Amino acid sequence: MTRLFTIALATLIPLAGCVGTGGVTEEGYLTELPEGLADSAAPGQNLTTIRILPEDGCYWYEHVGPVETTILPLRTRDNRPICSRAQGEEAAA
Repeated sequence: MTRLFTIALATLIPLAGCVGTGGVTEEGYLTELPEGLADSAAPGQNLTTIRILPEDGCYWYEHVGPVETTILPLRTRDNRPICSRAQGEEAAA
């Protein structure tokens, strides 16, 4: 499972640079998802409201619940967060 996650992450990291300012709405949502992102994401997540938070470089989606609307981390089928850069990389930058 770790190997599969590593392969998926290695595929998504280079593609994250493909999302420019033209691919983001005024609200910060991506207008186009990087190739393979939708396939990596677990079902039941709103892929129309994806954004990347600069604090962690991870993909987040808007979840509308019965009481409130909040953003949640986009996760793989095995419950791992999907990020555009490796965790801990922001500390080195």
